[in-house]
Amino acid sequence: MEIHQSAVILLLILSISSFTHGQPPAHIKPRYEKFLKQHYNPDMTVQKCDTVIRANRDFIHSETENGCKKINTFIKANSNDIKAVCGKAGKPYRNMVASTKPFSVVTCKLHSGDTHPNCKYRGVQDTRYIVLACEHGWPVHYDEGIYKPNGS
Repeated sequence: MEIHQSAVILLLILSISSFTHGQPPAHIKPRYEKFLKQHYNPDMTVQKCDTVIRANRDFIHSETENGCKKINTFIKANSNDIKAVCGKAGKPYRNMVASTKPFSVVTCKLHSGDTHPNCKYRGVQDTRYIVLACEHGWPVHYDEGIYKPNGS
């Protein structure tokens, strides 16, 4: 079996192209990774709120005296479906982007706790349209304060 040099070059170009298009630009990557850590969990359940939030130092929050974040929503979806909201699966909404279809989410609300990491949360599962801030086609922020029950 003979491999032609042009076939090898084409394969190399396709490999590099798919790799570079699958990663956010270097200046966006930390914000995208933080977004994923805080809001992406396809296996999230209401019973996991305490465990998941306690395990992640990104949830230490300055909005409360005890460092406990008041509310956090986890999107239960494929990361590519979430990213698509920044493109064809989203539409402009205020200065952000809203999904054109609802997503399954688990919202964890602070119930009690002395200080982080001893925060106690109660979770609620829901289906809702999500609102994201995107940069260069990558989600970097989930807006907890905007609830769009009917996608309008």
